[in-house]
Amino acid sequence: MLRSRVTAFLCGASLLLASCGGGDGNSNQPTPTPTPTPTPTPTSYYGVPAQEALTTADVQKVLAQAIEEAAARNKPSVISIVDRVGNVLAVYAMAGAPLTLTIQSPTERGPVTAGDAEGLNVPVDGAIAAAAIAKAITGAYLSSGGNAFTTRTASQIVQQHFPPAPNAVGLESGPLFGVQFSQLPCSDLSARFNGVASPDSFIGPKRSPLGLAADPGGMPLYKNGVVVGGIGVMSDPLYSYDANILDIDADADEFIAIAGQSGFEPAETIRANRITVDGTSLRYADATAAGLLKQPSAARPFAQLNTAAIGQLLPINGYFNGTIQAGQAYGSEASGVRASTAAERSSGSTINNPDAFILTDGSGANRFPIRAGTDNGDVSQPLTAAEVRAVLEEAFIIMTRARAQIRQPLDSRAQVSITVVDTRGVSLGLVRSPDAPIFGTDVALQKARTAAFFSGPHAAGDLLGNPSADVQGNVARARTFFNDPQFLTGDLAFGDRTVGNLSRPYFPDGEVGRAAGPFSREFASWSPFNTGLQSALIIQNILDHVGFVLGASATDTPRRCTATPDAAAGQNRLQNGIQIFPGSVPIYRGNVIVGAIGVSGDGIDQDDMISFLGTHNAGVRVGGIGNADPASRSDQVQIGLSDGRKVRLRYIACPFAPFLDTTDQNVCSGK
Repeated sequence: MLRSRVTAFLCGASLLLASCGGGDGNSNQPTPTPTPTPTPTPTSYYGVPAQEALTTADVQKVLAQAIEEAAARNKPSVISIVDRVGNVLAVYAMAGAPLTLTIQSPTERGPVTAGDAEGLNVPVDGAIAAAAIAKAITGAYLSSGGNAFTTRTASQIVQQHFPPAPNAVGLESGPLFGVQFSQLPCSDLSARFNGVASPDSFIGPKRSPLGLAADPGGMPLYKNGVVVGGIGVMSDPLYSYDANILDIDADADEFIAIAGQSGFEPAETIRANRITVDGTSLRYADATAAGLLKQPSAARPFAQLNTAAIGQLLPINGYFNGTIQAGQAYGSEASGVRASTAAERSSGSTINNPDAFILTDGSGANRFPIRAGTDNGDVSQPLTAAEVRAVLEEAFIIMTRARAQIRQPLDSRAQVSITVVDTRGVSLGLVRSPDAPIFGTDVALQKARTAAFFSGPHAAGDLLGNPSADVQGNVARARTFFNDPQFLTGDLAFGDRTVGNLSRPYFPDGEVGRAAGPFSREFASWSPFNTGLQSALIIQNILDHVGFVLGASATDTPRRCTATPDAAAGQNRLQNGIQIFPGSVPIYRGNVIVGAIGVSGDGIDQDDMISFLGTHNAGVRVGGIGNADPASRSDQVQIGLSDGRKVRLRYIACPFAPFLDTTDQNVCSGK
């Protein structure tokens, strides 16, 4: 496709030169107008995962294997099984299992902010099921046909240093720092189980009651080499994370999950320990099948284990009705995530690319079709549908050329989710590649909204309009940090990497002993459960939702994260919260912000590059839109430190030699 465009450009240039000189010199002849060359139909680059799914018999087998291992360890547990798009297929509570929940760091923290998740104790029976579901969803959502990640993997990549270990002090934070606050129960993207047999009851991606988990004991499930779901285990009431990867833990939750996973394991070649980030191998599990106390093949049939004496299925409000379900086959209409059709591509509902997957409503309709911007009350020239399509298509093309970061085999193509929003946070289109990890759909939307929000003129007003004094305080801290009483009113273009810089418990990132960034808690009270502005914006939604799950409230949290004021009726700029790791940039028309693009799925530098170059190339293609003027980007700002040093903020960071089809380097430079 790239060659075709180059050829079209050269042909156009030849016509232009011919019209400017040579020939018979007759200046009265009209100048010929070149016929625009249509964009060629792209070639398919990706294989589509086979439509595999967990059957009810599969779910019973996974449960039985896990139950028998838990019994052998004398660790009565709560066990959850989900499919790839997050439908909860079973929640089982063994007799004697702890049912209360405590969210707590493994090491003692200082005073925490009242109402935040760190230190939260929920002394109500059934609360622990929320953690088991979150673990299962994490194993399913972070994995794909090219990578198998667990909640132990998640623990490694969300902490203040990467890798997390006593000898890692001074290193930057994890690459997915903040991802735990995605797939939130208040997200407007995530689907909800309504408890009835309707087409939209089992579509995904589903929400998680606690976001993504970093507590070991969540594993992906595979069938015939295809990721089909996840298992989550809680055998004690502590929901935490692993702060030191240098030792090997004998974690009961992980052993029980490994037993349940037997027969549904990922290939060894794609497990997290076969994937490196910045030269560090990721972690898959400390538990191994060799350490099991009960052979999974010896597990009794589930029917013999589903008794009051041993344990029973546990209904959970908003997630599971008490009856084991079969999983949905990812890629089917019923799953809510499928390949686009030729009719949808030709009509403009989605991009003109045969590899494009979309989110659907279970009845055939695209949930996030391409559309024009809705913010004409705020922006004089909102994004047009043609411009949105150009940004999505050009970003998709960059993705197909990019080398994946977290995928085996090496030199696989990147696979991500991509979305564009307007300045009110409304999604103007969402597409994904066939095997992109599921978590990236919600995260791409979070990232796009984050870049649009902080780059726009309403950020300070919206934060000050939040009823939480904790949220409001971020404006004053940021204005002091930047020594600018008008900061957060649209004068600076933020990439999500910038927001991440300002959301770390040390600024600069990783430099121990420094004060926190203005959007972060100070380190004494910071934890992955208590990140600062990110968690403060949505903590009440999580608390309200937990009350609903436990039956303490008949009202669930709305599809609207945060209590910041609406941009317009039914439109909120932070409808699914903010994200604080890289992968988004704002989109401008001249010097006016008109939206943003968010990308997530296959490495943070790749996400940055796809969003940045996609926007740049779309501007070249259609004119009128593009990236922020370099002079207004956040990387032009230097922050003075207490020792006299100055540190430049970051905007984006692109891989050094990222493409599979060229040896180009520094591909984002000068754009």
